[in-house]
Amino acid sequence: MSELTDRPAIVTGAARGIGAAIARRFAAAGAPVMLTDLDRNGAEALAQAIRDTGGKAEARAHDVTDEAQWQAIIADTVRVFGALRILVNNAGTGARKFMTDTTLEEWRHVMAVNCDGVFLGMKHAVAAMGEGGGSIINMASIYGKVGVSESVNYCASKGAVTLMTKAAALECAARGWPIRINSLHPGYVDTPLLHEAAGEAHIAAIRQLHPIGRIATPEEIADAALFLASDQSRFMTGAELLVDGGFTAQ
Repeated sequence: MSELTDRPAIVTGAARGIGAAIARRFAAAGAPVMLTDLDRNGAEALAQAIRDTGGKAEARAHDVTDEAQWQAIIADTVRVFGALRILVNNAGTGARKFMTDTTLEEWRHVMAVNCDGVFLGMKHAVAAMGEGGGSIINMASIYGKVGVSESVNYCASKGAVTLMTKAAALECAARGWPIRINSLHPGYVDTPLLHEAAGEAHIAAIRQLHPIGRIATPEEIADAALFLASDQSRFMTGAELLVDGGFTAQ
């Protein structure tokens, strides 16, 4: 498959989980991929695995809250791969905690990663893509559509991502730039992070929250990201793609 041939991509939070699955899927579809993560070693190991199977991949350490790092990574991507045509703002954070127990510092940390990181990525990616065009995919969540207890900061951040996406998409369209920006909203996904945060009994209960009767695999979310990155979604911008097993249909 070659839907993304000659379309260089940046995937943040790419060392494991959803980000790693997206990076592998994009590389298999022909995209040169820049993998970024706070975990440089994990990102580099995946980049090497992609190269070992004939793909093109590089890895960089990346704090998405740091504007200078964004500028450097985008410039490096253009230098190494010749252009930037796809950005997946996948890096994110969050922890279950009652609002009344959440410190201002904890609130600001979640907002910095989940909101500032997406803003900075869009700002500098759009400038790099320009009239050459591209696709930006912002990883939101079912909790950018509905609320959940003990997650005020996470829900606020993902709700912000949903509307930032729409505003930025309209901005690109108004400037006549062929840059599409859409948000992707997974339900619960079977990732190492989920297993670290919840015991098996809790995960069994989470499965039943989805009418389809299970949680997603990272590869299923990667397939949705591939759709948004490719020409198959060429008439979509400012849209929300829910891949949630029916969670938000209830």
